[in-house]
Amino acid sequence: MESETAMEILAALAQRTRLDAFRLLVKHAPGGLPAGDVARLLGVPHNTLSAHFSVLARAGLVEAERKSRSIIYRADPGAIQRLAAFLIEDCCGGRLGDCAPPLAASAPCCATET
Repeated sequence: MESETAMEILAALAQRTRLDAFRLLVKHAPGGLPAGDVARLLGVPHNTLSAHFSVLARAGLVEAERKSRSIIYRADPGAIQRLAAFLIEDCCGGRLGDCAPPLAASAPCCATET
């Protein structure tokens, strides 16, 4: 990951509504949620949420799919995994084993059901 990409992701999440929207979509991954449901659950006007989703999409954090009259938004948890990997790339002088506790703490969010 390039520094510019990391800064774009961090900037996108550095606003409460966008952070809340992304976290809500992560909870509903992989299926996502219709934009109207996100707006209702967060108490945000539709047009305002649309602008926030544009920022998140440009940062590669969400994707949208039109289904009939609805737009379904899905989070890309992989974007956060890539950001985390970038941020700890040189952790402990390159000894990634020393970073095992923080990495293990994030594992449950990304574990697949068996």
